[in-house]
Amino acid sequence: MASAERLVETWMASARDEEIEQTVSEISNDRIALLDVVKALGEYLTSEEDQLRAKGVELLSSVLSRLPTEKLNRQSVRVLTTFYCGKLDDTETIIPALKGLNTLTTLPTCSSTEASSIMEALFTHVKMRALVHSVRFQVFSIIDNLIARHRAALKAMGKTFVARYISLVEGEKDPRNLLVAFAIARVILIEFDISDHVESLFNITFCYFPITFRPPPNDPYGITTEDLQKSLRGCLNASPSFGPLAIPLFLEKLAAGSPATKRDTLQTMAISLPVYGSALARVSARKLWNSLKLEIFQPTDPLTEAEALKTTQTLVETIYSHEEDAIESEDDIQGLARDVCEECIHILREPEKNQARPAIKVLCAFLATTPSVARYTLSHAVPHLIKLFLDPGEASNRPPILLLLADLVTAARDSMPEEVTDDTPVPMSPYKDEVLGVVSVGLKATVSRIPALALLRGMITTGNLFPDQELGFIVHLVNEVFQAEDAENDDFSDSAILDVLTTISKTSPLHVQEQTLPMLFSSLPEQAPPREATSERIKNWRTLLALKTLCVHPQLFEILAIRLTTKVDLLCAPAMKRDAMEDTEPDAAYAHSLLKTIADTLSTKVDAGHPDVAKYIDRLVPGLYNLFIFSALRSEMSAQGKITTEPRLVRTAGEIITLVTQCVPAQRQASFVSAIFEVLSLGRVQGIADGLQKLAADEKVLLFEESAPTARKNLLALFSAGIVTAHKEVLPSPQELDAFLNQLLIWSVTRADHYLQRESAWHIIASIVNKQADSATAFLEDKLDNFWPHYIAARGLSPEQRRYAIQAWVWMSKALVVRKEPSLARFTDRLFEVFSDDEIAWDAARALGEFASPDQILIKRHHAVIKILHAQKFVNGVLPRIILGAQDSSKPPHEQTAYLVALTSLIKAIPKASYAHEMPSLMPLVLRGLELPDFDIRADVIDTLLAAAEGDVAAQNLVTEHTSTLVTAMLKNSMVNEMPSVRVRTAALKYLGVLPKIVRYDVLHPSKPTVLRELAKVLDDPKRSVRREAVDTRTVWFKYSG
Repeated sequence: MASAERLVETWMASARDEEIEQTVSEISNDRIALLDVVKALGEYLTSEEDQLRAKGVELLSSVLSRLPTEKLNRQSVRVLTTFYCGKLDDTETIIPALKGLNTLTTLPTCSSTEASSIMEALFTHVKMRALVHSVRFQVFSIIDNLIARHRAALKAMGKTFVARYISLVEGEKDPRNLLVAFAIARVILIEFDISDHVESLFNITFCYFPITFRPPPNDPYGITTEDLQKSLRGCLNASPSFGPLAIPLFLEKLAAGSPATKRDTLQTMAISLPVYGSALARVSARKLWNSLKLEIFQPTDPLTEAEALKTTQTLVETIYSHEEDAIESEDDIQGLARDVCEECIHILREPEKNQARPAIKVLCAFLATTPSVARYTLSHAVPHLIKLFLDPGEASNRPPILLLLADLVTAARDSMPEEVTDDTPVPMSPYKDEVLGVVSVGLKATVSRIPALALLRGMITTGNLFPDQELGFIVHLVNEVFQAEDAENDDFSDSAILDVLTTISKTSPLHVQEQTLPMLFSSLPEQAPPREATSERIKNWRTLLALKTLCVHPQLFEILAIRLTTKVDLLCAPAMKRDAMEDTEPDAAYAHSLLKTIADTLSTKVDAGHPDVAKYIDRLVPGLYNLFIFSALRSEMSAQGKITTEPRLVRTAGEIITLVTQCVPAQRQASFVSAIFEVLSLGRVQGIADGLQKLAADEKVLLFEESAPTARKNLLALFSAGIVTAHKEVLPSPQELDAFLNQLLIWSVTRADHYLQRESAWHIIASIVNKQADSATAFLEDKLDNFWPHYIAARGLSPEQRRYAIQAWVWMSKALVVRKEPSLARFTDRLFEVFSDDEIAWDAARALGEFASPDQILIKRHHAVIKILHAQKFVNGVLPRIILGAQDSSKPPHEQTAYLVALTSLIKAIPKASYAHEMPSLMPLVLRGLELPDFDIRADVIDTLLAAAEGDVAAQNLVTEHTSTLVTAMLKNSMVNEMPSVRVRTAALKYLGVLPKIVRYDVLHPSKPTVLRELAKVLDDPKRSVRREAVDTRTVWFKYSG
């Protein structure tokens, strides 16, 4: 007892939370009882001083709110309930008393008797309008607790409970309280007898409709407009009794509201009409339709139109769903559905008019209502449109008629269940033959071809509509259109045709295989058309595009791979030699197109996750290796053999190999990678190459010999393509490959004679270092100790070799960046060391940006080791150092410039979020970058500024501080006599056009006359793209006003 008194007196003096926590702990551990606390509070609870009395009740309520429930038995709850209810008529204690009652109503020991007593006390003593919103929330919470736990006791209070509740809560405006009030009202509407109070309940709920609340900034409760709308709708659709009162209100809001109010009203109607019942819907149908029709045929915006269509759908469903079993024929459809169908079909007599589109949308909406209404709609709309199409007088209107039919067919398809079985009824089944006849007519005319294809696509995507034999006929029909010489198909027609064929190929690839593919392959020539045959080349591109689009299906891709690789084999390595002086460019371009088609199709399959890709490591890859190795070995003897030695063909073949090998499991990759390393180390190709041209058993490909020709060296790209995708476990360790990797690195810098060769070597090194970094320590140390001083820091080497060495350094470093390797810091430090070297300073500076730039080699698909936020970690390490270096006036000017180049290169390569926090420091440096002589750097700087302009307010305020400098710099960079680069001029004009949108008028207005005068000169720029940008920017500045 003494402890309880001490705690109470201390709290009364200090009001600290610690005493409450200690009191709760003492009671929980049975060292004192709650009764002791009440006794200790005795003089305070009955004090005549308002403040002491309120604090006493507050302490008791605070202790109760934190007390374990098992410490409060039924008797305690009963006594406390009586006490708190008695305190509700005291204006000084009502607030803590409500807090205590809120706790008591959540307890399992609170009985129905106490619930009735609490409710009675609330009705008697609480005057909501005299309380602030936070206290009213306590009242709503108490009622909500009682509704949830003692609903029967409240029902037993009779109709007076509803009447007194209405009186208590009427006029509430606080959003947080309304969420609870709406939840309570919904339960009352559904479960209580409201027969004598329907209008009153309607008034206290519908007075909030529609919700216009907009949450204030930084709202601590996080209540949104959508939360209130959803909660209110739960009340509005809670009782059928609201229907007669609600419909007139809905119509009023729909007629006079804003677009947002209209959408809210339509959404509320859609969920309320089924509850209000079919009888009311039928009686109000004409009034409702007249209002809905206005929103559909004369919509304020597409969103409102869509909501009006959904509400119309709900209205029809509500009227006819309960009559579904009684409807046996079309004549049984009476009332709204019949009237609206007839009205819309009457409008469709003029399909070219604007009103035809809304009319068909209404009919489409009917298809998703009830089966009987859907059948009635189709039975009248489809024959009408077919008859209209076949009418010779309507020949000019055939395209819009086909589009209307396409919408109807698509809606009929979408009304079917997702899982279609043989027993599923198909709405379009009775009309398919007539519609297919219409399609065949529409396909013959160029003007109606795309609408006809849209209609056809809707039909073939309808489950169970066509048997397999009819799908074959459709493929034949579409093939004829694609093949016709006089078809004059544009890109849109081709795309629509291929879309239809691709859709069919997903379910019935045999028809496309037997009919379409032979047609397409036969149109591809064995030899490339000559340079001057432009039309033939266009035809070939069209055919290859069709093949690429169609042959994604495993069954079709296998045929594509065989046929196109055979063509490439015959094209590049024929039995008869050609004249060495003969022009091979057309054949090389044609072969490249064939290989690119395979690569693009494979890429689509890989993106789609097709499991059949992996098998082409045995069916496709060996043939490619064979062809290119054979051609490289024979290129000196045959001009034709030189075709496949061209870098673009080698690169594309490597792309195919990469796409295939990245999908191959590690077990199969092991033997494949082993065979590649056998080629690279010993030159033996027999384990990897197999094809039409046979290589001699003792023939070797020695890539790294000093006498190796360029064609043979280019083959490294093919072997690199197979290594970069290897799993970590199938690669030899760097210790095993130490000599090879060193040889490859030095070869890439000193003896490689094409960028393809160097890049391929760097990709191999980067991939192995990334995946085997744990065991590559010695290799990396050697590069720091030997490669750097001999090939990068050595001023005696040619600048070109030193630049190649820096690029090799970049790729080794990238391998470490993506896995957050600690040794990366030493590689980065070395680049800063050569910022003072005029010869390679800019190259080293650009390399820092390349460290963090994304690439297509070190990626997850290639099984690279990549750690999250690696770019951010790298940026956080080097960006402050670069900024300090650029700001350090003690450094020579050329070294500061190198830091600026490094800065522009880095921020171009990384996401804006990575450097946004540094923008105040970066902005002056970025502006200095606009004075650098390198045009690409200037363009990158302006792109960075454009990205910053799209940022938050802080970034835009930063621009305001440098407005004058920015305007001057952009005007200078937009003039053709000052800036030869089109890219820079265009970017500068874009940024000038952005400035008025982000800079305050009072700051930017003084520059307006100068900008307009200078932009007038840019209107004479020799490049059209620049002139167009100048016109847009000048318009923005003309309209710029305060």
